[in-house]
Amino acid sequence: MKSGENVRPIRDSIGFCWSATEMNNFIDFLSKQIPMVEDESQNLFAAISVHDDYLYAGNVYYPLYKNIKAKEVVIFGVTHGSVTKEMGPLSDIIILDEYQKWRGPYKDVEISPLREIIKSKLSKNYFIVSDKAQSIEHSIEALIPFLQYYNRDIKITPIMVTRMPLERMDDLSTRLSKIIIDYTKSNKLELGKDIFFLISNDANHYGEDFNNAVYGLDSTAHFLATENDKKIINNDLVGLITENKILETAKDILPDSANRNVPLWCGRYPIIFGLMTISKIVDDLVDSHFYGKLFKYSDTFTEKVLPVKNTSMGLTAVFSYRHWCGWFTSGFYLTKKTN
Repeated sequence: MKSGENVRPIRDSIGFCWSATEMNNFIDFLSKQIPMVEDESQNLFAAISVHDDYLYAGNVYYPLYKNIKAKEVVIFGVTHGSVTKEMGPLSDIIILDEYQKWRGPYKDVEISPLREIIKSKLSKNYFIVSDKAQSIEHSIEALIPFLQYYNRDIKITPIMVTRMPLERMDDLSTRLSKIIIDYTKSNKLELGKDIFFLISNDANHYGEDFNNAVYGLDSTAHFLATENDKKIINNDLVGLITENKILETAKDILPDSANRNVPLWCGRYPIIFGLMTISKIVDDLVDSHFYGKLFKYSDTFTEKVLPVKNTSMGLTAVFSYRHWCGWFTSGFYLTKKTN
């Protein structure tokens, strides 16, 4: 870090890995856990990633990140309750920052020029700039060590997504996608090869601490809740992604005025907003559809704690049938339209 540079500080120094040596050792450990991970990078241009503690979710992160080859990544992060608790209600906007760089385990991470272009071109009633919000939020920084392990020179555009109704998401994603499309065209960038889109999400947060125990608090409840997560993923996020499918995903994960029972996915808004945005980008830039593929689903109770030795990483929460979290990684692939 150069003297006087405004670098985003680390929020979670326990759950994630900020040492280069430890990150190298951690990836080596994961590669031995899952030694036969195939190269599935061809036509991959976007993905959904877990952001939970590495000692819980390392095996779920791992199958995705070696497939990301792009030079820069747009990251759609969550606006967790920890942010609104300190800053008050936030809705109907995205949140950008002014940090010159973000911390990474290998070196500080560069910010893509796209961030400042978004600030200059997006109407001011659609976003705020808040280093405070971005410094409290952990869902974007969680992805950086894995991204930087595979590309030391990765650049990022960090975007926090707040809660908002579908109509607002459609409007804002249209405006944002136009800016990204223009940026991509003017810099002659290829989707997947040069620019990538990551959506940060943890799936169902289940148990008493989350006020979410619709199935009960035993092994049967755990089975039913995880099966429901998998059902949503396979129905909504696997296979050809269409506008109607995105709307179906919204019905399955977004709360509404009828107080339907929906699983508590913390990245529910980034998922819908991110999918709307990338769908519009694909429609404009390439003569392609895109489809989703699940890499891995699991949860804290199933995975338990990875037996990694000589690490400074720890756990930010305990797990039991009364407190667990599901997560998954999935990828989105371009595929040529057929007549």
